Formats: sequence, C-alpha cells, structure tokens
Amino acid sequence: MASALSYVSKFKSFVILFITPLLLLPLVILMPAKFVRCAYVIILMAIYWCTEVIPLAVTSLLPAVLFPLLKILDSKQVCVQYMKDTNMLFLGGLIMAVAVEHWNLHKRIALRTLLWVGAKPAQLMLGFMGVTAFLSMWISNTATTAMMVPIVEAMLQQMQATSPATEAGLGALELSDKNKAGELPGSQVTFEGPSEVQQADCDRRRICKAMTLCVCYAASIGGTATLTGTGPNVVLLGQMHELFPASKDVVNFASWFSFAFPNMVAMLLLAWLWLQCVYMRSSFKKFWGCGLQSRNREKVAYEVLREEYRKLGSFSFAEANVLLCFLLMVGLWFSRDPGFMPGWVSLAWEDGKTKYATDATVAAFVATLLFIMPSQRPQFNFRSQTEEERKAPFYPPALLTWKVTQEKVPWGIVLLLGGGFALAKGCEASGLSEWMGKQMEPLHSVPPAAITLILSLLVAAFTECTSNVATTTLFLPIFASMDSLPQGWSSLTSVSPSVCQSVIREEELTAGTR
Repeated sequence: MASALSYVSKFKSFVILFITPLLLLPLVILMPAKFVRCAYVIILMAIYWCTEVIPLAVTSLLPAVLFPLLKILDSKQVCVQYMKDTNMLFLGGLIMAVAVEHWNLHKRIALRTLLWVGAKPAQLMLGFMGVTAFLSMWISNTATTAMMVPIVEAMLQQMQATSPATEAGLGALELSDKNKAGELPGSQVTFEGPSEVQQADCDRRRICKAMTLCVCYAASIGGTATLTGTGPNVVLLGQMHELFPASKDVVNFASWFSFAFPNMVAMLLLAWLWLQCVYMRSSFKKFWGCGLQSRNREKVAYEVLREEYRKLGSFSFAEANVLLCFLLMVGLWFSRDPGFMPGWVSLAWEDGKTKYATDATVAAFVATLLFIMPSQRPQFNFRSQTEEERKAPFYPPALLTWKVTQEKVPWGIVLLLGGGFALAKGCEASGLSEWMGKQMEPLHSVPPAAITLILSLLVAAFTECTSNVATTTLFLPIFASMDSLPQGWSSLTSVSPSVCQSVIREEELTAGTR
C-alpha cells in the first residue's frame, strides 16, 4: 500500500499538469459556446492554482495564451489587463515597503513603540499586536511577521534565561522565612512541591505561545485596513473597475480606510482578548505585572527591547528621507479625493467626470522619488573636504537602487493580479457572468445575511488549501454575477470575500512560525 501511494505521488504533478486539460476537453467539444470555453480556462486555472503544479504566477499567464486561442478575447485585450492602474498602485506600495525595510525604519518604529507601551506581559502583547498591525498596513504581512518574530523570540529567551536565577533567589528567601517560622511554637511549615515549579513552567510556555501567535494574528488583521495592505484588497479594487465600470472612484484609498480601519481595530482588540482568555486566564494578575517575579520579567523584557533599539544607532539621514516619502504618499492618498471635501485632484486634474490623477499616480510618483532622494547628507563645504570626498560625486547615492528593488519586490503577485483581471474581462466578454447570474436566480428567496455567511465560510475553507490572492481572483467574478439579484447584493458579496481572505491569512503565517 505504501509503495502504491509513493508511486501515485511520484506521478501526481505529471498527471495533473497534462491529463487535466484532456479530461476537461469534452466540456468544450460538447458545448462549443464562448462562455463554456471561458469556464474551461477558469476551471483549469483553479486546479493549477490549488495544486501548484506550476508556479502561481505562471498559471496567471494562461489567459494570455488560451483566451486568444479559444477565441474569447484577442491578444491586445488580454495583455492590457496585466498592467492596469491597480497593478501600478500595488507596485508603488511594494516599492515603498522595500525602502522602509531596506533602511530598517519599520524596526525602529516597532521598538520605539514597544519601549513606550511598557513591559507588562498583557500590555506588551497589545503593543506587539498594535505595532505589527500598523506595519502590515503598509508592508507585506509576511515581511512584518519575519521582522517581529525574532524580536519576540529574543525577549522570551532572555526572560527564560533569567527566570531560574530569579526563582532560586525567591526559593532561598522563602526557605529562610520558613526556618524562622519553625522556631516559633505551634508554627506549621509547608514546603513547596514540584507542582508549583510545573505551574511556572506551564505559564512560561503559555506566554511564549501567546506572544508568538499575537504577531501572526496582528499581521493578518492589520493588512485589511488599507487598500494596498494585502493582495486580495487590490484584486477587489481592480475587478470592481472591470466588472462594475459605473462604480468609477467609489473605492479608493481614503474610502477603503474609513470603512476598514475601525473594523481592523475591533478585530485586533477581540484577538487580544481571545489570546488573554485562552493563554493567560489562569494567572491574570501575574501577567498584568503583579508580584516580584513579574517585575523582574518586566525589567528583562525592557532591557532586551532597549538593547535592540540601541543596536540601530541614531536616526539616520536616509531613514528621515524614507519617513518623509512615506508620509508624503499617505498624505497624498488621503487628500486626493477624501469625499467629504474637494481634494487636490479637483484643482487641476479633473475635467468633468474624468479624474486624471488616481491613487496609482501618487504611488508611482513617490516610488520614483525613492530613486532620486539622497541617502546621505550632501556636502556643501568644499574647502574642508578630504581628497576622497572631493573625488566622490556631489550627489550621494539614492535611497533605493534597482538591484535592491528587483531582488525584494515580489513580482509574481503583479502577474497574479493581472491574471485575475484578465479572467474578469473574459467572464464579461464571453457572457459567463450573465449565465452564472441566471443560474443564481433561485437565491432570491434566501436572506442576504445567510448567503453572506455561507459564501464567507466557503471562501475561508477554500483558502486553507490555496493562495488568498488566487482564491479572490476566482471567486469575485462568480460573486459579481449576483448583480442580477436584488439591489445591493453585488457590493455586499464582493467586499466580504476580500476581507475574509486577509483575515484567514493568519493560518498561513501561524503555520510558518510554528
């Protein structure tokens, strides 16, 4: 039996890659309609995405090959989907994140905030979660977790190393007191058994689990707050423009933030309370910093954080410029078209219903600035310069180089987004969206809340075995076909999957840190 399973496993990739297209061919032969051919491409891509027999980004290129060959869309219509306005927005955000990571600005912000929050376990956990969520709003969830987990581990290891010495000192003090108490008449001396030592060890394990999990949860939750915080949100933006052209600029950075940020804060607090209840309920006073041992742990944690912050050195010129570019980008995003007042786009870049500048314009502008802004202070005092300084170019190196950007930007996600936009365009052009909408007409009698719950659970289960971005790309055109249902259905069912993908991503991040 074992040999048979190994034999099947050996040829699994080959079978899925080459046999699947052949098995699906009768679908196209028996029903040669255009929407059936589009469904063939979607099913094939879904299988490839779920099994990952080839890289996800490569699977995303299949519409560029199959749509023209199957006469669904011509090549020009397909290829233009791979670099749309939304892709440029996401790419600009990724380049900004690379600059923040390259100059360790995210680590400085994290450590400075944690030193300000305090070192009591409960407060420290909330501090870790707040910092991680804030950083994951702007840089990738994975990069944020990869940066925060080593800080958590270093702090926990130092606390564990100092704990035996602290316990030995407390034990000696307790034994001395008990000996003195034994000299008094009628006194009863009770010695501590191994149960208290086991309880202390159990508490340490609990706090280690809670501190590690809180980072993973916070990174996933924080990514939902901004439009560029995680891939599924960008997929939603791009496919809304494609599937609902009349929506125009309804979803932009400011409108998404006003909708998602309160939701993110609520989820973050609920996750913190959940971790407190699951891992710290038995020693609530201890983890809130009551007692001598807790105060010693707080000192150790604070010293670890302060030492890590000291290693970063003083605030550099490059970090100041990166922070300036970051604040400029966020400020321009929020003030472009805030909704409650005219934005800067209305000054000179609006002509009737046409808005020439979008959030992607801001992202591209700031991304370009990162390759221009200097990483060192220019030297204007030419007389006192050394020989080496005179030979060096007057303008210092920029904050980013193309080599660093090329290595750190996840280019595969850009292709994945493009593949999703191509699928959405194919569904619309082939009539597949209209056909699926007609098949869903019996859902008129089902309450919207029940359908939303069912779809959320379905998508959540699906993301357990495939990529979040790929899942969003597949399901959004299907949910958008509910446009034929009562008013308000489309927006409801298209927004919920995106948020669901981002939150469920904690499963992947948690698995990566175990």
